[in-house]
Amino acid sequence: MRGFKRLLVVLFALFAITIVAAAVLYRDIPKSNTDLTHFDTLIVLGNPANADGTASPEQRERTMEGVREFKAGVSSHLIMTGGAAHNRFVEARVMRDLAVAEGVPSEDVSVEGQAQNTIQNIYYSERIMAAEHWTSAEVISSASHVPRAALILEHYSFQWRTQAAPWPPEYSALQRVGRFCIEAEYCLRLKLLGFPASPYLPR
Repeated sequence: MRGFKRLLVVLFALFAITIVAAAVLYRDIPKSNTDLTHFDTLIVLGNPANADGTASPEQRERTMEGVREFKAGVSSHLIMTGGAAHNRFVEARVMRDLAVAEGVPSEDVSVEGQAQNTIQNIYYSERIMAAEHWTSAEVISSASHVPRAALILEHYSFQWRTQAAPWPPEYSALQRVGRFCIEAEYCLRLKLLGFPASPYLPR
């Protein structure tokens, strides 16, 4: 019995250490590689639409943050990125339609509708940037998702910073904490083990 209790203590200590390490690493991931305040483009990372094709809460908030940054003059162009990764609706099109409805001229929005995950979001967006000879971008996503996006962006040579969108007001504190915990654990694994080999991720 005494040995079992010791084992539980050891397991609990290891679990606590892992949580602290993940939280510290997650908090300290660089949020930019530049001091720029104006960018060639804004990149809004996709999130699945609702089952009826309307913008989901996180998708809405990411898009609205992009609209705010556009109207504030941070950039004069938006790239909406995200394919039909989780249902039949192309995320980038849903976000583009919302941004246009909010007053962004359609000609100032590029739609990248192929990406199936965050790595591909940035890969395909960078191809649009290269075609336009753009060398800087502000990348917008949910607060919990920004650190993972930054780990991917570190593989690229263009100038970037991340920008966190507000949480949807309908999300509870528990939902927010849950998303932060999932992403922190994911980022810890990526830092320890590295990214899996991918043709969409520069070496």
